[in-house]
Amino acid sequence: MNYELVGDVAVLHFDDGKANAVSHVFIDEMNEGLDKAEAEAKAVLILGKPGLLSGGFDLKEFEKGADNMKDLVVRGIQMFIRLYDFPQPVVIGCTGHAVAAGAFLLLAADNRIGVSGDFKICLPETAINMTIPRPLNVLCRDRLSPRHLTRAAIQAEQYDSQGAVEAGFLDELVEADALRERALALATQLAELPGRHYMENKRNIREAGLAEMRAELEPFIAGGNLR
Repeated sequence: MNYELVGDVAVLHFDDGKANAVSHVFIDEMNEGLDKAEAEAKAVLILGKPGLLSGGFDLKEFEKGADNMKDLVVRGIQMFIRLYDFPQPVVIGCTGHAVAAGAFLLLAADNRIGVSGDFKICLPETAINMTIPRPLNVLCRDRLSPRHLTRAAIQAEQYDSQGAVEAGFLDELVEADALRERALALATQLAELPGRHYMENKRNIREAGLAEMRAELEPFIAGGNLR
């Protein structure tokens, strides 16, 4: 992750040269970037690599066994909760594909600007014999269009960029060469809003959902499962 402070905006650019998998390193770097943003910025912009935001959780970690998978999923959910609860505006520039945990990054952000094109944005869990962890159902219900909730979260429908706007994964589209400029302009604009009231209104609006996410996560940490 490359961290850059541009005016009042903390820019977190993720490019691991591969799939930008949500690994322990990815989560550590996200938290490090958010810590810096809280200390010196007024808004956050998250960017992926050209053609890809994230391909999802690190499956190599899953292959190490149930305990390793659980540890990574718990940390991932905690990261999504932090993003959804983050006191500053959070903008994501979706540079391309966003699959599984990559799509949940979009759902956890305040504003999502995507790249026009035939990119895959989806929650494939049903199709790959997995169950969406219960805390993340909140993000699905809160952020996806009610008309697409069944299609996206239950039926694992794959959306291109335009379809992802209609479904609620994205808010707007731009051409690839305009993404950073547009996303940075939006983050800069949002950074001008009164920070305390932005934080309070965000947390008041999302209070019930955040409480549910944390409550659903606790028994899993204690040894249960997320189904």
